[in-house]
Amino acid sequence: MTAYASWGRYPKATPAAVYRAHWTDEDLPGGSYSLLPYGNGRSYGDSCLNDGGALLDMRGLDRVLDFDRSTGVMRCEAGVLLADILSLVVPMGWFLPVTPGTRFVTVGGAIANDVHGKNHHRTGTFGQHVLRLALRRSDRGIVLCSPTENAELFHATIGGLGLTGAILWADIQLRPIANPGVDSETIRFANLGAFFDLSEESDRDYEYTVAWIDCLAHGKSLGRGLFMRGNHASPQERLPLPPRRTRTFPIEPPFPLINAWSLRAFNSLYYRKQMARMQRAITHYEPFFYPLDGILHWNRMYGHPGFFQYQCVVPSDFAKESIRALLETIATAKSGSFLAVLKAFGDRRSPGLLSFPRPGATLALDFPNQGQRTMDLLDNLDKIVTSAGGAVYPAKDARMSGERFRQYFPRWEEFQRYIDPRFSSSFWRRVMRT
Repeated sequence: MTAYASWGRYPKATPAAVYRAHWTDEDLPGGSYSLLPYGNGRSYGDSCLNDGGALLDMRGLDRVLDFDRSTGVMRCEAGVLLADILSLVVPMGWFLPVTPGTRFVTVGGAIANDVHGKNHHRTGTFGQHVLRLALRRSDRGIVLCSPTENAELFHATIGGLGLTGAILWADIQLRPIANPGVDSETIRFANLGAFFDLSEESDRDYEYTVAWIDCLAHGKSLGRGLFMRGNHASPQERLPLPPRRTRTFPIEPPFPLINAWSLRAFNSLYYRKQMARMQRAITHYEPFFYPLDGILHWNRMYGHPGFFQYQCVVPSDFAKESIRALLETIATAKSGSFLAVLKAFGDRRSPGLLSFPRPGATLALDFPNQGQRTMDLLDNLDKIVTSAGGAVYPAKDARMSGERFRQYFPRWEEFQRYIDPRFSSSFWRRVMRT
């Protein structure tokens, strides 16, 4: 059987059966197993896993059904990758309205996790640009959903972690662009206070903003990093050079390559990667939006134990003190992350009952799986997030307790009414029983 795992490679899960979807008019498979749609496996924890149950592999539904070049409305099946959409529409002058940090995500996965991107302060989440979708349920067959048609089920499905049924296709509103390039600036900043100043300044004039943080820095340098901001290039700008050839991380090493020494060396070099404080460039959209996609299977560098991604959001009123406390806890534990991303969310309300983004600041980090030591660190981070009234992202989670989940997502009981009776996941069973 083909291996099915999450991107973090933890926890391990063994499905009892795998069914592959090929056509939108197919019935759901019979049998006694619970079902869960599986896209391209880019969720980090167990929200895309169904240990002991059945997975419904949706990658066979990979067709673009219609595209109106005059309006930018696309109808495509749930298994289409965002990369496939971009390859088709960028030459026509269109782009995704919202994109996460990898283009190797399916449309169904983008909806089920209501993904966000560098432009949340302007355009909100992916679900806000879904006009309509078709959902196959075990109890009702195919149900068409939109903000005005079966609206309650629509709002439960966006950010619904694949539990409300199998998304078959969706209508998505794309956005126009005049150039495949991004007019970008990278600014080195000295500490956390400088990040918040840059973020407030940049959100007014730049559609895309995000920062890389050196999470091992401490003292006066706590929160130092590189701030990236940009807009789609104008038609007058020169076309950017195409991205360099994609490479592949070839093997799974017997031990994690991410450790205290390599992290400290990488963070120090990366922070000083440019001579000037500010560097401006017209860059192709791929390295700007998807820097890690340049190395396929980069998750192998963490070895067999895998890794935890931890992404949280804390409300605006407590953002500065909470992010500072999180970074101080990480620096003290000396368990830093080479991928540490900090971004300010805007006020755009997410449409899903379980959508993660909300006004405030979001911090995303990767930690090698070092067993109980890592679990203890993440528990300490949870305490800071909970006391601030924040939340942890289910798509990136492999260990939050049910008590925490219910605090983070108070509409969970309302959502539960829309779960398909045959659908379940390792994540949902975990947070409902603990």
